[in-house]
Parts: sequence; C-alpha cells; structure tokens
Amino acid sequence: MPVGEFAERVWARVPSLSSAADLPRDFTDLLDLADVDRLLSEQGLRTPFLRLAKDGQVVPEWRWTGGGGVGAGIADQVRDDRVAELFADGATVVLQALHRTHAPLVRFAADLAADLGHPVQVNAYVTPPQNQGFASHYDVHDVFVLQVAGEKRWRLHAPVVTDPLRDDPWTDHRADVEARAAEAPYLEAVLRPGDALYLPRGWLHAATALGDVSAHLTVGVHVRTRAALVEELARLVLDDPALRSTLPLGTDLTAPDALAPHLDATVDALVSRLRTVDPAALADRLTGPVLSGNRPAPLAPLAQAAAVRTTDAATRVRLRPGLRHVLREDTDEVVVVTGDRRLAVPARAGDAVRTLLSGATVSAAGLPGLGVDDAVDLVRRLLRDGLVVPAPPA
Repeated sequence: MPVGEFAERVWARVPSLSSAADLPRDFTDLLDLADVDRLLSEQGLRTPFLRLAKDGQVVPEWRWTGGGGVGAGIADQVRDDRVAELFADGATVVLQALHRTHAPLVRFAADLAADLGHPVQVNAYVTPPQNQGFASHYDVHDVFVLQVAGEKRWRLHAPVVTDPLRDDPWTDHRADVEARAAEAPYLEAVLRPGDALYLPRGWLHAATALGDVSAHLTVGVHVRTRAALVEELARLVLDDPALRSTLPLGTDLTAPDALAPHLDATVDALVSRLRTVDPAALADRLTGPVLSGNRPAPLAPLAQAAAVRTTDAATRVRLRPGLRHVLREDTDEVVVVTGDRRLAVPARAGDAVRTLLSGATVSAAGLPGLGVDDAVDLVRRLLRDGLVVPAPPA
C-alpha cells in the first residue's frame, strides 16, 4: 500500500498482511537457506549471534558451542555439527543481529532505519518441519516478518498490554498471554515465500513451520515513544531548585496524608518548569541516542587508511552511506554530530561540509568556499573520522 496509507491506517495500530503477489519481488536477495548454512558453518559466529529453541524453551549454549580450535582462544564458537544435530531433532535456529553480520541485511537495515526514522535490527528464524520455535508471546518493538523459504502458519491475538515499553516484557504477563492465546485468533494465516506481515508491538504471535524447513526474517523496529521524551524531560528539568530541594525533616513518604502537600508542590514546580523547556535543549539531549541507533554502512579500514595517506586535490569522496548526522552552526564554526562524534570546522568551511553531507560525490578541488590546500585537509580529516568514504571510479 502507499506509504501514506500505511502510516495513517496501519503503523502502530493493527497487523497487516501482504502476499507475494502484491509485492514487487521476494526477499531471497536478503537471505536464503544457502546463506543460513554459510553463516552457521563458515562465519565463525559466537554467542550471542545465535540462539536455539525447542518446545518454547531456549536450548542452553553449552549444547551447541565449543572451542575455536588451535590458536583461536575462543570457547563459545558455534559448532555446526551440534547445530545440525539439534536442528534435526526439532530445534529452531535463531540468527541474531544479521544487520551486523550479513552484508545484504547490513545495507537493508541501514536504508530502512533511515526511511522509518527508528532503529532497526534483523533476526532470522529457521524452523524444522512441523515445529514451533516459541510459544505465543509479544515483542516490545514493532516487527516486519518477511518469509524467505518454506511455509509457516501464524496465529495472532490482540494485545494484553497496549503499547508495551522495553521494561514491560511478556513474561511479566505470562498468565494473561496464555489465556489470550487460548482464544480464537485475530488473524490466522500461512506465510509463503515473498509474503510479508507487519505486527505492532504488543500483538501476540506464534508460528509453526509446515511441510518443510521454514525461514523468515524478523525486522525489529525499535520505535521511539513519547515515554522516551518524558524520560529525557525528567532529566532536563532537574536543574530547577524547587525540584532539587530536600523534603522537610521527618517527612513520612509512606503516609498519603503526609505525602499529599509535597506531591502538590512537586507537581506545581514540575509543570512550571516544563512550560519553559526549550525544544532545542531537548533535541540536543536526544541527538546522540537517535543518531547512534543504527550503525552506518561498513567501511574498509585498510582502504580508508590508504585514502587518508594519498588524498590530493583529485580525490573523490562521498558521504558514508547510512551515516545519520546533524549539522550545528554558529558564527565561528560548524559542527557535524554523528552520535558518538562531534567534528568542528571553521565556519568558512560550512559550504564545503554541506556539499559533502548532501550525498554528492565530489573531489577535494570541487568543494566550494575553500582553497585547494584547505579542501584537501578537510577531506583527509573527514576520511580519518569515517564521515566520508572514497567514491567508486567514475
């Protein structure tokens, strides 16, 4: 459906199922079963990049990990032979954080996070025939399910907790979840390769493989909420003396009558201070967490270092793909904020920096507002800090 319709009618509200016939292509460019075998056998994965589950319970790590061999000094590397044995015995394989370990999903997650404005993670669930990996549960983040192989029957039930936060896991409501899961489902559907399912946080779900090995990607969207704003506002307003003051000696906070006047005074002071909060101050506090939610596209350390050493006027660079950034400007300097870094340059370099942040591919000599020597120094500095990367040949 159009993005606007999805945002207005579906996002954070109700599940939505899209069949492969309604979508432009399947998801095998992101992951297939051959990729799964390579990840399990050739990538040298360690915990926590893998989980196994059977009959709704997590399989202990010691059953499928071991030493890395001579010279490795690793005790928790994935043992492909043990994984094969457990999978044949009905265990579901969960490949975690594929947005960090599998190149197609690294790019996909970075692009999707930029589109959504919320951080994204990607796991894969590979289930043996006729098996269910996990009992009915809910997630505290939104989810896109992308079926990549086989078939899986999904059962969805309405939430028992509306819009659960990160510290409100389903295990805290186990009895309610089990009771709701015993009711008639809100939706029951079989997902086949190329089908996609969207689930807002809190919606109960369980999936069972049918007929053959089934694999799907779970794209977890760690949505930012108004509760996050409340948390930062609480930290921001604690500079108010009325909120920092000590309660009177002998105050009994366990007695409602004794607490009431202090509560009233605290609420009054809090409301008064909140009305004076500068949105710019709040945005500054949120900048780091927002920009660091997803890492940018990988860069090649050796090639990057070589580019730093050989930069000249003809060196062509571009913004590192997926790099989230904010540009702060004043009369003396411009500052590029990228989550964990702040790069300050003189204000006269502002046009050059803005050109690079626009995503344009440009040579050092082509940067506006700077002489060649200053432009080369700027490019070299941005390469060293990982804000730009060498552009591919024209």
